[in-house]
Amino acid sequence: MTNRTLPALLLAMGLAALAGCSTPTVITLNDGREIQAVDTPKYDEDSGFYEIKQLDGKETRINKDQVRTVKEL
Repeated sequence: MTNRTLPALLLAMGLAALAGCSTPTVITLNDGREIQAVDTPKYDEDSGFYEIKQLDGKETRINKDQVRTVKEL
């Protein structure tokens, strides 16, 4: 029984650490629409776009000029 305890404990700690890393975010666009993202969006300075992953798993790029606010939940 003790042979399974340590790996189970390490797995639980790893999953808890990963769950704490993601921060759900709401992005409000200039036209009033809100887009929910799984994590904080990444901003690509070269292209001028935010790159996000939506709740349904779709990867999306949004132009910086269309974004009004980015708020963490």
